[in-house]
Amino acid sequence: MGKKLTKQRVRERIENLKKEINRHRYLYHVLDQQEISDAALDSLKKELEQLEYQFPEFVTSDSPTQRIGGKARAEFTKVRHAVPMLSFNDVFSEGDFFSWVERISKLVPEVLREGFFLELKIDGLAVSLEYNNGLFSVGSTRGDGVVGEDVTHNLKTIEAIPLGLRTSKEVAVDLAKEGFHQLAKQLRKGFPRHLEVRGEVFLGKKEFAAINREQKKHSQSLYANPRNIAAGSIRQLDPKVAASRNLDSFAYDLVTDLGQKTHEETHALLRALGFKTNTHNRFAKNPHDVVSFRNSWEKNRDGLPYEIDGIVVLINDNSAFRRLGVVGKAPRGAIAYKFELREAETVVEKINIFVGRTGVLTPVAKLRPVSIGGVTVTHATLHNFDQLKKLDIREGDTVIVGRAGDVIPQVVRVLPSLRPKAARAKATPRRCPECGSPTVRDGVFIRCQNKKCPALRREHFYYFVSKGAFDIEGLGPETVDKLIDGGFIKDAADFFTLSKDGFLQVEGFAEISANKLAAALQAKKKVPFERLIKALGILHVGDETARILAQRFKTIENLSAAGEKDLQQIPDIGPTVARSIALWFESAQNRTLLRKLQRVGVRAIAPKIQDKKQSLSGTTVIFTGELKTMTRDEAQQSAREHGATVTTVVSPKTSFVVAGKDPGEKHEKATKLGIEIIDEGEFLRRVKGR
Repeated sequence: MGKKLTKQRVRERIENLKKEINRHRYLYHVLDQQEISDAALDSLKKELEQLEYQFPEFVTSDSPTQRIGGKARAEFTKVRHAVPMLSFNDVFSEGDFFSWVERISKLVPEVLREGFFLELKIDGLAVSLEYNNGLFSVGSTRGDGVVGEDVTHNLKTIEAIPLGLRTSKEVAVDLAKEGFHQLAKQLRKGFPRHLEVRGEVFLGKKEFAAINREQKKHSQSLYANPRNIAAGSIRQLDPKVAASRNLDSFAYDLVTDLGQKTHEETHALLRALGFKTNTHNRFAKNPHDVVSFRNSWEKNRDGLPYEIDGIVVLINDNSAFRRLGVVGKAPRGAIAYKFELREAETVVEKINIFVGRTGVLTPVAKLRPVSIGGVTVTHATLHNFDQLKKLDIREGDTVIVGRAGDVIPQVVRVLPSLRPKAARAKATPRRCPECGSPTVRDGVFIRCQNKKCPALRREHFYYFVSKGAFDIEGLGPETVDKLIDGGFIKDAADFFTLSKDGFLQVEGFAEISANKLAAALQAKKKVPFERLIKALGILHVGDETARILAQRFKTIENLSAAGEKDLQQIPDIGPTVARSIALWFESAQNRTLLRKLQRVGVRAIAPKIQDKKQSLSGTTVIFTGELKTMTRDEAQQSAREHGATVTTVVSPKTSFVVAGKDPGEKHEKATKLGIEIIDEGEFLRRVKGR
């Protein structure tokens, strides 16, 4: 939290966290609404659990860690569970998992004798299914864990839930086939009149997409996730709604004792009784097998037809499981081993202002370090001061930070109820924090007007040698800083005058590294024309505009001679971009730089002339998410080589969007605009003209 923890501050933090978690849990479980993601809520709960573990004197009976869910809804008949429907404590790391194994092994030494049973953790709605004399009689939701809601009429619409159990003879035959002979022998005598099963109701990905297509077709708001639809469907008074949703269900536990000694036997019994169970669930002999199973599914979960957010790890030995007992509202003998968070809660420690190469002032949040998707996040861009004001982010705020695919971390949401009383809004700067010059507004941006601002100059040097421009390997910001501070470079052309002996005068360089970097600079003196254009850092000129200019003008001399009116005649180059390009080449300082680059041996390679019609000619393409067989840069280059225009902003002019793993906002916008979305395989087929 940034400062030394005092008991008073801990007490206040715990109370605020409890209120916030309870509010979100009420929205989620009782009202079927969701303001933040499950991952973000998990992160809030994790912090509360850790604080209560450190300061047990502040644990109270109304804490979210001591309960399961909200109150049962008044519209339904209440059902009291004979055996409480418990939840699981969460772990997110391998270290936390092994700590759990160590704790339970000390409590019950023989606990690992029968190994573990592993289940995929479905993102759905937990239900209880009661059978009397073999017929489905009562189906209920978890509710608060003790009292749920009678939703029998809705659950009966789900084909995965049997309306009647198979006979004891049929059950015994199936168990014997699977090798559970002792259990089969017991079941031949029949089973109790009353039997209770626990399971999960969920909506598959295809059904979710189909429902949202219908919503869009009727100009209705889209659903956030499959779980919300499943929960809402089961809590409808009219069973026709649930029947129309194609809901699915997996059974995962048998409350009634039929002689099962392990959780593995429980699943065999469920299958034999006629329940659908997850075929991916399995036995694991030791903790290392558990970790391998979890890690494998974290990589491969996108291939499943339903959503999962981790695995459930249970002690396979039912007797040992019971002996471990329950702590709070969770069994000691089971945990939810979650996947790495794609969103997490943290605290904004400070809001810094970064001055970019074009003079734009960008607010950046310095965060309390938090792990998201296996990466420790310490900073998040706030984009611009309008966005900062819109989100109302302040120093000291508790925020939800998201990171998906190759998208940089960003603040998704502020939790105002956790805001410190002294927090104040950040004012829009009237002067540049680097040089003190007055700032001006340029659309949504605040910009420094001083062309000689040291921040602009430094950032331009970083950009000039970056991967998208000259791509000088080994010449990162730290080395560039040393070259600037040591007086070795005054402008971008000076990079190409540096020799091995020059680098040896820079702190941190030895013979081999100096030789390597000097050779890399010499090798990059010949550069594709579009990369040279991009490296110049002309305002509003990115990858695609640089490519268009290179194709049109072929040489830097031709481009320099082009006037503003000539530039406006080029498709996709509007008045603002044309004006910016013309002004850059009118600058005496910039013309001097071009002459110096020529003197030091920098030569632009003209783009190849395409003789035949290309497979993607005339299309405008956007990429989002992580691709499997190529990097984003390689995919974009391939699209351009085959005639496509590659952009980064979704618009009605976009031909199609290529979506990889964890697509971001571009995917959502394309869906709303009705733009075609294809996967990587389809993109490669189109590139080949198939």
